[in-house]
Parts: sequence; C-alpha cells; structure tokens
Amino acid sequence: MNWGFGEVLWFRRATGALADQLRTRAAGQTRTLQAWLEQRLEEAVWFGGNDFGWADAAAAPMVNRSVHYGLGPELGTPLARWHARVRERPSVAATFAEFDVAAAEMAAASDLYTSGGRRREYRDHRLEWMVKSGGIEVVLAGLRDGNIRFPWPEG
Repeated sequence: MNWGFGEVLWFRRATGALADQLRTRAAGQTRTLQAWLEQRLEEAVWFGGNDFGWADAAAAPMVNRSVHYGLGPELGTPLARWHARVRERPSVAATFAEFDVAAAEMAAASDLYTSGGRRREYRDHRLEWMVKSGGIEVVLAGLRDGNIRFPWPEG
C-alpha cells in the first residue's frame, strides 16, 4: 500500500480521478492493516511483549512510511503509542532519518522513472496491488511507454 501510494505521490503514475481512487484504496487498505497490527499489539509495549524484537523491527519502517504519507494510526491508539516508542530507539531513529533524506530526493527522481531513463520494476506484489486497486491503466501505460519492467529474466 505504501509502495502504491508512492507510485502516485512521487512518480505521478496516475493523475486526476485515477490518482484519487488509488490514494483512497491505499488509505483504506492501510487502515485495515493497521487494525490487524493493533489486534496483535493490544496493550503490550512491543509486538513480542516486553522486549523490542524482530516483529517490531519489521513493522517499524512500514508503519513509519504510512505516517510519513499522512496515513498513520489514529492518535492515542496502541499502534500510535507503539510508533512513538519505536521511533525513540536510536537505531530506529537513525533508520527513519535515512528514510526522510531519501524521501526528500524521490520527487527529483520522478522524471527519471517516468521518462524511461530508468524503468521501475513491478514485481509480483507491486503488480498485484496496482491491478487489484484499479490501476491496470498504470501498468498498461508503463509497458507502452517503457518505464516499467518485470523481474529478470525478461520476456
């Protein structure tokens, strides 16, 4: 969902009504995923209980990217409190800072990806998201314009 939102936001793969539709779908899907995460977290400090662990490390960048897009968990919820705690960990804070730097440069990379100067790879989960969210036109246009590709070995 974050990836699809980024395709619209950063790379302008869709505009107008299609962009609105894809953003809406990403937001709804993100809320569903966050509800699923909240069920697993409940009132625990970390996903594994009392200690920061692999589940927290895996969820942190995904939740943070949603927060960056304005699709973060509702304030005061267990997931929002978890995000506040996780971003205070030095290693996580450093990773989030690296994302902020990269995010600031993504808009500048947009022309490279939409002009065909570099082709964006639509792997299985990316292709699935775009199609099931109503963006088949994005895929077809990318194939026509030569600015998306599929994984190696290519056809």
